[in-house]
Amino acid sequence: MPAAISRLFSEGFRIFFLSAGLYGLFAGCAWGLWLAMQTGTVPFEAAPFAMTPPMWHAHEMIFGYAAAALGGFFLTAVPNWTGSPEARVGFITLAAALWFAGRLAMWFSASLPPAAVAVIDLAFVPVLAAKIASQLIRRPKPQNLVFLAFLTFIWLANLMTHLEWIGATDETLQTGLRAGLLTLCAMIAILGGRITPAFTRNAMKRAGEPEASWPVSMARLNKPAMVLALVLPLSALMVGTAGLTGVLAVTLGTVQAVRMARWRVGWALSQPILIALHLGLGMLALGLVLWGLAVLGYGNEVAALHVLGIGCVGGMTLAMMSRAALGHTGRSLVAPPPMAAAYGLMAAAAVLRWVGSGLDNGYLTAMLMADGLWIAAITLYLIAMWPALTGSRLASQS
Repeated sequence: MPAAISRLFSEGFRIFFLSAGLYGLFAGCAWGLWLAMQTGTVPFEAAPFAMTPPMWHAHEMIFGYAAAALGGFFLTAVPNWTGSPEARVGFITLAAALWFAGRLAMWFSASLPPAAVAVIDLAFVPVLAAKIASQLIRRPKPQNLVFLAFLTFIWLANLMTHLEWIGATDETLQTGLRAGLLTLCAMIAILGGRITPAFTRNAMKRAGEPEASWPVSMARLNKPAMVLALVLPLSALMVGTAGLTGVLAVTLGTVQAVRMARWRVGWALSQPILIALHLGLGMLALGLVLWGLAVLGYGNEVAALHVLGIGCVGGMTLAMMSRAALGHTGRSLVAPPPMAAAYGLMAAAAVLRWVGSGLDNGYLTAMLMADGLWIAAITLYLIAMWPALTGSRLASQS
């Protein structure tokens, strides 16, 4: 047992990707229980947290589940980008403890001073960012340093939610939640724009496909996409800029869709671990356009937010966590059947939640069903990735 625990904290992706899955499952079940209470099938009980259940749900999906996925990604990717030594067990343990303390503080917030909850919950990201900065400084490339800005945006967005809960502000909670989600989407736009065509190209090369058929990145759109991705969450953080943020979202979503046009999504259909990346980015493009139009008065904003939250963030985190877990433990980059099913279930959850937002009588039922699909997808992820996240590294098969 000590050896297994030591292994779990030996590499950042192990503890954080496992924590993301376990917490995603817990949060999904807690949300489903509250939804069931609204139907009358489960007796209502007072929640242990201070905020309303929908606000706890939204906050924890963004700053709990997704933050764990970010922690695992950055602690794994940045050393590869810079040639820096990987984080040591002590730091990984500290970072994981800070993240977990934030989740406990949020869950038991009804029994704690709001300021204490804020301090505990806001501690994780600065520690993570400081570690990343110390590594990025070795090779300070702009395309990598941009992620420090995104971590700053995430922290500021979370701060805005807590400021309203503390009572220091009146109308920053919703702004913070939207800014947090849009920051995650902006990171996915930049990172996904790098890796998706590259991973598809590598797979086609290994399969012996002619070079003329490989994915093509439109260089003239890469810089505009990065600028838009930086400006979008910054605009979202500012109160009173909804119209501008909506226009930026529609523009970035459209640019993202055009960028994907020549990334050979048809060829990727035969490989679940690849198509999951394309699908997540497709949800990003669709969700940004839908959300931007909704902000401008054309559509359902809540429905669009869930296309982004479930389809884009949920789908891309599953795609990236599974790929990294397999690749960094010497396993073949082929999604096991449960993992392939999880990709599809996550996308189905996003579609069902989107469609359900337009229903009158079946709205709550659709929400419950979408939550059930989320729970199923996360459960299958945990089943499929458990050996990679907790087991020994194998001789490379990829």
